[in-house]
Amino acid sequence: MLAREAAMGDKELLREILSGGAFRGTVLYDEPMRNHTTLRIGGPADALAVPGDVIALRNLLVQAGERNIPFTPLGGGSNLLVDDDGIEGIVISAASLNRIMVIEEKEDEARLFVEAGTPLQGLVALAKEKGYSGIEGLVGIPGSLGGALKGNAGSFGCEIGKVIDTVGIMTPYGKVSMLDARNLSISYRRINLPEECIILSANVRLRRDDAGGVAKRMSAFLSEKREKQPIAEWSAGCVFRNSEGAHAGKLIDEAACKGMRRGDIEVSSLHANFFINRGNGLASDFLALMDAVQERVLKTFGVVLEPEIRIVGRKSKK
Repeated sequence: MLAREAAMGDKELLREILSGGAFRGTVLYDEPMRNHTTLRIGGPADALAVPGDVIALRNLLVQAGERNIPFTPLGGGSNLLVDDDGIEGIVISAASLNRIMVIEEKEDEARLFVEAGTPLQGLVALAKEKGYSGIEGLVGIPGSLGGALKGNAGSFGCEIGKVIDTVGIMTPYGKVSMLDARNLSISYRRINLPEECIILSANVRLRRDDAGGVAKRMSAFLSEKREKQPIAEWSAGCVFRNSEGAHAGKLIDEAACKGMRRGDIEVSSLHANFFINRGNGLASDFLALMDAVQERVLKTFGVVLEPEIRIVGRKSKK
């Protein structure tokens, strides 16, 4: 078996794994990742797999692990920069794992089961409809629940990490675990989950409130975002993490970086911590602009900006 696999090319091995009866789902080979990121940037993944259910996901991870094939989890493609040369191995999307269920309603709170592939705005819309409070500030944030958990997405004082009870994960070898949020280190833009795990789901706890009040707060937050953030443009959200005592966007703005450009990537004139793809931007342009902005902010304020955006691909990470 090992000799046979050694004689096979990487692409042949991928096709054998993904076309076998153990995997159920959708597969796209040499798939441009620009089609799957909010930046519209990214070269081809060797294979993009969308498992149809948790069992198909487990079978895929086990086989990939046995054959030392790398895999990269994909959420909704926001806050993600994919290299121009693409991604080696299998990109795994949880898009088919998209159920939301209300599992308990009490007088003052509601508990929900939400799968990782659920669009974050699907959860926000349900909260708006039913009058569940606690995530109003997440309105307008793109991506999936899984990606939101990975980066502890937040805005206007709301963070997804503040409303979770448990997180369901699968290890690279197919073991499923349920992690208690009280035992996780949850901080600004980070929930300390095991490396290389696949996020499956979360149990979310929200407060019951007046539906009209929840909708009004969401509307106000969304209006403010539209005024201050380029949410209709091709971007990956905030590029840099906020520094201690200073917002990255403010530092970038005051360092006169708005309008700086490399190729088709430009620092937004609306919010300086957003880089916009004006049409045919490349990851290399994006990285070059990151370097230029970091250098100018360091020279002006003595502050080292740390990336918030996740960078993946064949080349070494920034």
